[in-house]
Amino acid sequence: MPRRTKSTEPSAAGRRQFLKTATLAGTGALAAGTGTVAAAAEPTQAAPKKSAVQLTSRASEQGAPPPNLEGATHTTCGSDFMIDVMRNLGIEYVAAIPGNTFKGLHESIINYGMLTAPMLEHISCMHEEISVAIAHGYAKIAGKPMACMMHSTVGLQHGSMAIYNAWADRVPVFAIVGAQMDAAKRRSYVDWQHSVFDGPALVRDFTKFDDTPISLSHFAESANRAYKFSMTPPYGPTVLAVDQNLQEDPIEKGTLANVLKHVQPSPPRGDDAAVQEVARLLVNAEHPVIVADRAARTPAGLALMVELAEALQAPVIDMYGRMNFPWRHPLNQTRAQAEKIGEADVILGLELTDFWGVTNGRLAPGAKRISITSGDLYLKANYQDFERFTPVDIALAADAEATLPYLVEAVRKLTTAARRSVFEARGAKLAHDHQTALEQSREAAAVGWDAQPITTARMCAEVYEQIRNEDWALCNGTVFQNNWPQQLWTATQHHQYIGDSGAYGLGYLPGATVGAALAHRKHGRLAVAIGGDGDLMFTPGALWTAAHHKIQLLYVVHNNRAYHQEIMYVQMMANKRNRGIDRAHMGNAITDPNVDFTKLANGMGVFAEGAVTDPKDLAGALKRAIAVVKRGVPALVDVISQGR
Repeated sequence: MPRRTKSTEPSAAGRRQFLKTATLAGTGALAAGTGTVAAAAEPTQAAPKKSAVQLTSRASEQGAPPPNLEGATHTTCGSDFMIDVMRNLGIEYVAAIPGNTFKGLHESIINYGMLTAPMLEHISCMHEEISVAIAHGYAKIAGKPMACMMHSTVGLQHGSMAIYNAWADRVPVFAIVGAQMDAAKRRSYVDWQHSVFDGPALVRDFTKFDDTPISLSHFAESANRAYKFSMTPPYGPTVLAVDQNLQEDPIEKGTLANVLKHVQPSPPRGDDAAVQEVARLLVNAEHPVIVADRAARTPAGLALMVELAEALQAPVIDMYGRMNFPWRHPLNQTRAQAEKIGEADVILGLELTDFWGVTNGRLAPGAKRISITSGDLYLKANYQDFERFTPVDIALAADAEATLPYLVEAVRKLTTAARRSVFEARGAKLAHDHQTALEQSREAAAVGWDAQPITTARMCAEVYEQIRNEDWALCNGTVFQNNWPQQLWTATQHHQYIGDSGAYGLGYLPGATVGAALAHRKHGRLAVAIGGDGDLMFTPGALWTAAHHKIQLLYVVHNNRAYHQEIMYVQMMANKRNRGIDRAHMGNAITDPNVDFTKLANGMGVFAEGAVTDPKDLAGALKRAIAVVKRGVPALVDVISQGR
């Protein structure tokens, strides 16, 4: 493990003052019982438009004559029709590395989809895992899927890890995999090795829907179903295996196929009687606690979470699956999770992945558990991502966000003047507890402020100091940075935090961050990621995609030169066996040689600074990198930092 140098005590204007002024700005704006969240309107998807058949070109838009088009194949081939179907669903981007089993679709995207309205843009990738991860990150910000494509057998095998991440994270992804179904048309031994009769079987256990359409009308139906199921809570990835010949063959004269009108079903909400009973228990509880994981799907969901908590003046524990609650709101009691759950007489779990882990061994006798989750509506049993079974007192198989408006209304109707007085007193105490926890976090962050390697607290605080006055968005989960952003930063907007990967599959973050930044781009937001060195080594090609498409992104490498969690596990095992921990770095350290992420990024056309070893140099490096990002391109800062 890297050694920590002995830190020196800074001046009065040093670490504590920095933390007080830089990371706590605006914390007094939310008072108990009156806190509000400035949530943007929930993204609405306009009624999809059928794409035009008339071809235009970028050259013609600039006054040059359009290219010569031979015959009618550009508007009458199968893959052109598939492009119209996807655009009709509102899909705007397709991420892919090239593959011959979808070359028909590839050609249609660049020569039809990108030249006619509404435009469908191709995002060039270096690996199928990156393609899917980009779609994963994009959907969490855009609130709808983008498409990604993979080459038959080997491509889908590459992308399967990222598909599983999206499955475990409950994220909609519209995936297409090429196929060569007709043996008579396989041209070489490679075609045979890359062919499979039932390709989606590889990922069927962790997708919501798959199909292998055999006609264009079949494709339109399957695509509409795939999109619908992907966007019905619980969200998830879907896969269509699309035959190569169906893409490439011309549409026969007289054949009719319709892109079909798409109507997305409303998400399921909780039963009225059950909602009333939940409200009654919450209003009458002396120590209610709200625990949320992936509850706030949209900005409207975040605002509803605030409404419910304030109506009850109840503490909220955020499991950080999404941006569920403003980080500096007085009712945010996440840092006191064990204490608040131990006091609870009623716990409301909203879209919890692991209710058992949250409450096991902590609940007081007689405490009631209430669950509202769309996870009860859809379950598969092979991959065990659904966690331990948890007996509850009331279970609503429903989407939590869709149920919240009715629950808030029921709580308000049942709240008497006497109960309101109790709530206000409770809120005042929680506000005091929140401020106390904030001071404790600030004191803890100050420890080792000038140490080398740089502490994760100093790294996160310095990043926030540079972005706090921007419309920023953090595109990574924060567990490997000890959740310092949630402890020290002020976040009130739904887009400011994305959550983690779902299945903790390494290689997720570089691609997902590029996808999220792509979705942020049209809003002019500053997308930021703090990610591990080991994770970046899995899929560094995502940096090239960001540079190639000029996607604005600040990527901060949390470079502890190791798979640090695994070092801790091996140390624990070695201690258990009384063998000492001096060899635990073997197989876990990323040293000898050290990875030069600056050269790695530069080699892909990305501006980079580092490796930053002195914490006093960090602010300048970040400031210069952000200036580059504001010019419309990505930048990377490599920070030599402590494990956690």
